[in-house]
Amino acid sequence: MTDAATDHAELVSGLIGDRADAWDLAGELPRDLLVKLGASGVLCAQVGPEHGGTGLDSRAGGELTARVGARCSSLRSVMTSQGMAAWTVRRLGGTEQWDTFLPRLTSGDLAAVGFSEPGAGSDLSAMETEIADDGAEVVVSGRKVWITAAHYADLLLVFGKYRGGATAVVVPARTPGVRITRVENPLGCRAAGHANITLDAVRVPAGHVLGGTGLPLPLATTAALTYGRMSVAWGCVGILRACLDAAATHTASREQSGRALAEHQLVARHLAELYVAERHATRACEHASASWDTGSPDMAVDAVHAKYVASREAAQGAARAVQLLASAGASDGHVVARAYRDAKLMEVIEGTSEICQLVLARHMRKKVRP
Repeated sequence: MTDAATDHAELVSGLIGDRADAWDLAGELPRDLLVKLGASGVLCAQVGPEHGGTGLDSRAGGELTARVGARCSSLRSVMTSQGMAAWTVRRLGGTEQWDTFLPRLTSGDLAAVGFSEPGAGSDLSAMETEIADDGAEVVVSGRKVWITAAHYADLLLVFGKYRGGATAVVVPARTPGVRITRVENPLGCRAAGHANITLDAVRVPAGHVLGGTGLPLPLATTAALTYGRMSVAWGCVGILRACLDAAATHTASREQSGRALAEHQLVARHLAELYVAERHATRACEHASASWDTGSPDMAVDAVHAKYVASREAAQGAARAVQLLASAGASDGHVVARAYRDAKLMEVIEGTSEICQLVLARHMRKKVRP
């Protein structure tokens, strides 16, 4: 990692310590922790120095994300949300909007990005949220569900229909007409602040509409989703590394029939497969980050590939870790039990595994057309 990424990783490690299990059980991250990490640039480390960030490239930012993901997937989820918000502003907004919103995201304000709706999850074309012009303002009406970090957010980036296309609008979370309701007892990433959002004729300045115009829906959403998929993929690498460390430590120290567990062939096979899973996920993420950093035309599909591979490996790898630790890893709050729940959720968010498969298959069909 770069010096900046190493500094960030050390800061995160010091602030998290051994508290992730308690946060998971409580379902809450300390707000002062989030504000401090946001103000230090950790939560959106790829924002450039001109806007208060450290300008990490995708590879260095990914390794930082994996470091956070290994310690606390809930915190990594908030990090993903903040990074998606910053990247969306950068991709869809204009210079004045960069100068307005990006410094807020690197100085302690927290953000959530609203895609999913009750009838529009994987099929975002079914989105019903409306952004309507009304003089110097726009009026935003609709509902968003299961929005990561919305419970903590100061700013909401809400995607909706606009001028015959789609775009995102920045909505301060305390604007009249905004109602945020916490999702109770989520399966995984329990402290990530998942919430449902209702927007009842919410008025914000027209200058909060990113780019000021409607865009084709795939163009408007792909920018944010690509960043999110990259971040989730690297976070899954972190989950695998945490599971591998816990499994290797346990099986080396626990004896069965007079030998360390790790010396039993069937246990050794699980350890080997867990190591292979971590390597497989890491290489997929490294490839996707290289595509990102070089501006490859395959950047978006490589991010989908990385997310699909890493989330699948994390879910299977966490299950192996639970199997290896048995009752020692089955207590709620244990790093392996937490990984088991968190990893399963990673196969669902930012495009389910099935949606990823469809995207990859469609990409291959295009490549073989005459």
